[in-house]
Amino acid sequence: MTGTTEVMTGTTEVKTGSLRAWFLAARPKTLTGAVIPVMCGTALAYSDGQCHIVSALLCALFAGSMQIAANFINDLFDYLKGSDRADRLGPERACAQGWITPSDMKRGIVWTLLFACSAGMGVLLYARPRLPYGGGELIVLGGVCVLFAFLYTTYLSYRGWGDLLVILFFGFVPVGGTYYVQACTLNGNVWLLSLICGLLIDTLLIINNYRDREQDKLSGKRTLIVRLGGQFGLYLYLMLGVVVLLLSWGLLINGKLNGISYAIIFLTYSMLHLHTWFRMKQIHSGKALNRILGATSRNMLLMGILLSAGLAFTAQGA
Repeated sequence: MTGTTEVMTGTTEVKTGSLRAWFLAARPKTLTGAVIPVMCGTALAYSDGQCHIVSALLCALFAGSMQIAANFINDLFDYLKGSDRADRLGPERACAQGWITPSDMKRGIVWTLLFACSAGMGVLLYARPRLPYGGGELIVLGGVCVLFAFLYTTYLSYRGWGDLLVILFFGFVPVGGTYYVQACTLNGNVWLLSLICGLLIDTLLIINNYRDREQDKLSGKRTLIVRLGGQFGLYLYLMLGVVVLLLSWGLLINGKLNGISYAIIFLTYSMLHLHTWFRMKQIHSGKALNRILGATSRNMLLMGILLSAGLAFTAQGA
């Protein structure tokens, strides 16, 4: 995957096929969305006395590499569909900018998926002796993850299914899967925490789709915000943060968070989320919304850390 062409990104030259090109194509800032659910699922397993650090690390490796593979798939197929238009407001894309050729991107997708599947096999082999169904359920789950990594970009995101898929594949699948391979069972707190993580990470998709609403409309991408309007997207972003905090209160009721932990979580995230929402409302449109994207990613990560620390701290104090 080499090349000699140099393309400008801002003031920096990116050589086609270079390590920098692949690094940018991997979109490392999006990896918080892969790490947060695994971190939270592991913290809940720890709070239940079921933490297995090797399984947790392998889950994180699988989730991170699947996220990178999904980013590569998104980059390639949006380029082939013509969705990465000249008036794009979001970060530059590798194929559209000529940093990586489509044929090299296809090979990159294959190798990244193979790496992800290897990490998944590691999870299976390490956890299999403790699993009630011998690990077959993990193979099915991994296959579904690979399938939907393709379906999301090529079909489902263009028909407004993105938010539901984020809740499923950044909430229920990684949180539930991470907890399951450590505790070998599931319970109501797992489902609650899964929904919290899924809605939390969906705030990132909401701001992304809010920023791109006009370009998506022209490209035929019928996101929820394209269908229901920018004002809907603005208040949906706000309400997701509110619902995340209300659901987190359920963990307090269930004894998984103590009062101090929940107070810290509530005050910190509510102030950050509300401040970010006001900035989003003021900016309204254009490339300046990329700053809100960065702030949302920061808010997500901090919420994930505080939630995980709260679960662990409460377990220690029990």
